[in-house]
Amino acid sequence: MAVAVVVPAHNEEHRIGACLRSVRRAAAEVAPLPVVTVVAADACTDATAVVAARAGAHVVRLEHRTVGVARAAGTAHALHLLAGTGRDVWLAMTDADTTVPDTWLTDQIDWARQGYDVVLGTVRLAGGSRRLTALHDAHYFRTRPAGAGEPWHHPHVHGANLGLSATAYLRAGGFAALPTGEDRDLVARLTAQGHRIARTDRHPVRTAARLRGRAPDGLADLLAALRPSVWDRPLPELRSTPAARSGPGRAGEPGDAPLVPPLS
Repeated sequence: MAVAVVVPAHNEEHRIGACLRSVRRAAAEVAPLPVVTVVAADACTDATAVVAARAGAHVVRLEHRTVGVARAAGTAHALHLLAGTGRDVWLAMTDADTTVPDTWLTDQIDWARQGYDVVLGTVRLAGGSRRLTALHDAHYFRTRPAGAGEPWHHPHVHGANLGLSATAYLRAGGFAALPTGEDRDLVARLTAQGHRIARTDRHPVRTAARLRGRAPDGLADLLAALRPSVWDRPLPELRSTPAARSGPGRAGEPGDAPLVPPLS
């Protein structure tokens, strides 16, 4: 087996280095399996491509500003690089603003050797405020079993933590040229084709808790919607008035919290 790690990137010169260092550590854990890393630098106007190349990644430059196109281009290049090895190829996807754990690839290869075609991992937020992280986590982990050690077959799909066999990828038609949701679209097709899919929390990645992201309607937009901006400010002190002392329904009592959109 050979492994290809694919990372789409748009103006990520400040984060791509940490991402690739974490990928390199994960790759060392699966030695002697060959691992190639491809960064698809999409419409970058900064030094993303230079930083990635210096870190040892193969770099594909394109000008589409579409994450689905970038993932597909990076994957195609990785498969080209490994075409002469005569090995089955495992594709591991992450994002440029994400760092992966040392066991990221070993866990995926373990699932693959058990006969799974697709491995869907989870994420943890990195760098966000405690309030924002708590609000995100309350909804993200709402289906996780309460029992310690009980496996969590989570409902999430993240391009930042996705592994699959090249055979399954090609059979499903690869990533569509979508500006967002290309990961969920691919997994939906893989599911319809009956591929074995593992949903695991064993190797969560850490992704930036930023409020301005690269893909529309992605994690950053979701976090921006979740951000309790009103709660971040101290509440004004209520005056002691008859209305404020009148019990339930008194003036100044906050209403119901707004509904939060479900996480992907």
